[in-house]
Formats: sequence, structure tokens, C-alpha cells
Amino acid sequence: MIRTAAEINEQTPWQELTPGGEIYEGGTARLTNTGDWRTQTPVFHADACKHCMLCVPFCPDSAIPVKDGERLDFDFMHCKGCGICVNACPFGAITMGKEGE
Repeated sequence: MIRTAAEINEQTPWQELTPGGEIYEGGTARLTNTGDWRTQTPVFHADACKHCMLCVPFCPDSAIPVKDGERLDFDFMHCKGCGICVNACPFGAITMGKEGE
């Protein structure tokens, strides 16, 4: 029996765990709050943003929300601070800073 990640807990026998290196479902940061892992924090500069949305598909954590065709500030519960969005933004609307500053 193959279980999804949501069905696995500390009571799951090892025989029912997914063998290492085999992926049976899509991974997504939406299922896990990973924002506490961050050491660098992206800073969104709304005045420089042209809402081109180039940063959105590059974010591996789905941490850049969009509403009504406009990009919003980061979802810091999911952002790990990788900085990929900084490199994807052609307008300098995202910079990186130290966590907590």
C-alpha cells in the first residue's frame, strides 16, 4: 500500500513507507510552513514592480501570491529565502536582506 505524505505519521510501520528515491506524488511547499528556515529575506519594492509576473513561476515555494492580476508581498510562511526571485525580476523590485532586519 502506497501512502501519501499526508497519511504518514509516527505510527506508520516502516514497511508502508515510500522507498527512498521514489516519488509518488507532486511535492509542494504549500503543504508545509517552511518560512522559519530562512536566513535571507526577500524585500518586495511595490513602487518598482511592473507586475510582469516573471518572478511567480520561478518561485519554488509558491510564496509569491497574485490577486486580480497584481503581484502581492511575499507569503513568508512558505518562503525559504533562496533568492531566485531576485534574479528573475528585471526591474529590481525584489532585493534580499538578512532575516530580522
